[in-house]
Amino acid sequence: MVSELAEVRAEDAFDVGAVHAWLLKNTDVPNELPRVQQFGSGASNLTYLLTYKDQELILRRPPIGTKAVSAHNMKREFLIQKTLLPDFPLVPKVIALCEDHSVIGSDFYIMQRIAGVILRRDLPSGLVLSVQDTTLIGNLVIEGLVSLHHVDPTPLSQLSKGPGYVGRQVEGWSRRYRAARTPDVADAEVLMRWLDENQPHDIASCVIHGDWRLDNLVFNLDSTPKLVGALDWELATIGDPLMDLGSSMAYWTDSNDEAAFANLRRQPSHLPGMPTREEFIKRYLEKSEWDCNDFTFYEVFGLFRLAVILQQIWARYVAGQTTNPSFAIFGEAVDLMINRAMRMI
Repeated sequence: MVSELAEVRAEDAFDVGAVHAWLLKNTDVPNELPRVQQFGSGASNLTYLLTYKDQELILRRPPIGTKAVSAHNMKREFLIQKTLLPDFPLVPKVIALCEDHSVIGSDFYIMQRIAGVILRRDLPSGLVLSVQDTTLIGNLVIEGLVSLHHVDPTPLSQLSKGPGYVGRQVEGWSRRYRAARTPDVADAEVLMRWLDENQPHDIASCVIHGDWRLDNLVFNLDSTPKLVGALDWELATIGDPLMDLGSSMAYWTDSNDEAAFANLRRQPSHLPGMPTREEFIKRYLEKSEWDCNDFTFYEVFGLFRLAVILQQIWARYVAGQTTNPSFAIFGEAVDLMINRAMRMI
């Protein structure tokens, strides 16, 4: 979508000539410099559109500054998508991985752009969705997640650390929060202790996305809505499917949510016809056939995990490592997520 593209921010700029020279040696791009624009909606890894005369390519690279290594491992993200594509056709086709830091100072990879519409906070200008459309889109989101969770995980078995995924996630995200915490946000110790003391056993081990939400999905809306792509695989791994669902629900705002939480909405999940969180969870469990009598832990974990992600970015913002103006409210958002989670326990 044109509206989500902008000129490259100075802090995120790279040597276009160097990238083009590398592409000439490793891909079949034409011998002309591409136009480079930046997708401004992402809050983690940086994404750029490289436009050549007859093709559009996507470049992904990690942000500059302190970061969690695994979440910004370009080789890992590249290989996950390359491995998944035969069995999960919503994955973009990756083209080339560069591990030579002399090109732009970090690893990066190139993939094909998936044509379609990404539904972000507000619908693109001129796009009108009927209740029938949004109902179908909501179902496609649920079905896509169920489908992913039933892909054979064997080809990605090297990502699995065995049983105990839930416990590792609670410990890991708690550690990350303590490491990234700035003095202006809650210490969240009571919440972290509750998560540690109330964690359930893993219910299954499968491929999980880690960031499944509308603004990471691509739809063809030319006629009947179709889900044609799933993006941002940086957090994908082998893990518990209900943990993935809980993480997804942290972003899914309902039409009647409190104003402060609703104001952080990043996707149009509030529109008439979209499932509520309760309906989403119920339909997912029915389609996946996994049992869960009480989803509270997973929903609380999802909110806490989102708080940690926001805090890691807020810490970079406070340190002056990024000047993206959209990050200016993240400190307040961290406290909001933690307080919301606390009210559930």
